[in-house]
Amino acid sequence: MLTRDTARFLASARDCAPDFGPATARAAFLVAPDGFGRAEESATDNRYMADAEGFDAARASAQHRGLQRALSEVLPTICFPGDPGAPDALFPNNVFATAPGILVVGRMRHPVRQREAGRTDIRGFFRDVLGYAMRDLSEQLHPCELTGALVVDRARGIGLCGLSERCDEAGARLMHEALGLRATLMFDLAPGEYHTNVVLAVLAGRAAIICPAGIADPAVVEAIATLYAPHAVLLSKDEQSAFAGNAISLSGDAVWMSARAARALAPSSRAALAAAGFGVRAVPLDAIEAAGGSLRCCVAEIY
Repeated sequence: MLTRDTARFLASARDCAPDFGPATARAAFLVAPDGFGRAEESATDNRYMADAEGFDAARASAQHRGLQRALSEVLPTICFPGDPGAPDALFPNNVFATAPGILVVGRMRHPVRQREAGRTDIRGFFRDVLGYAMRDLSEQLHPCELTGALVVDRARGIGLCGLSERCDEAGARLMHEALGLRATLMFDLAPGEYHTNVVLAVLAGRAAIICPAGIADPAVVEAIATLYAPHAVLLSKDEQSAFAGNAISLSGDAVWMSARAARALAPSSRAALAAAGFGVRAVPLDAIEAAGGSLRCCVAEIY
């Protein structure tokens, strides 16, 4: 089921048992920030991006290596080289997503990022090394920036898809079908928001971090909070601006976010995460955040 009707979605999603698949990934991959800099095309609809003088490529590279080291303590984490001609290619989860045995390749809105979808090394790794089948959405016309636009509850097979310039309704349907989801809710992001995963995260299928200011319709916020009650953590605008919504769980006991995001967490938010069984693990990523994304954006999950 793919719908904009929050009541219909909620009725269906409540009946989805947590038997769709593993709640968290078995591995992850990153793409190094080689050629890191301000991508002017991406900046046209990413208000979180810093001005050109705010980019520090060397610091971003060091922080990215630190991220890989930290994540590798929890699950296998590999890193592909970056492309100096693709300055914001360090956010591969927008381009590549997986389901068990399947690699999905998305269609990016901006040409500067569309070239990432053609990478033969990443495609070859999944096809020839892991033996995954491929569902290639990169050549069709509708933007569908995968787990940037679509937040997925992997345990129950539920999708939460925020629509913007980077994902339209047709793109949402393509992603819903490619990942074989049971129920997906489509909704509009608030004006000025570009990706759902900056304002929403589902943690190991049992909790949600929600930034109400990032979602256009309060009824959508209420529906998602109801679905994950009592473990729906509603963040303030200040927490959202610090990328606290751009978080991910890679195990059942921790939520990962940037050090900036962790510092911004209100005591009540941290307590709510603890009540849901999640400790907060943080990595310094301020240089990377100049590109308008944070920790979750850097992590492409392997299921």
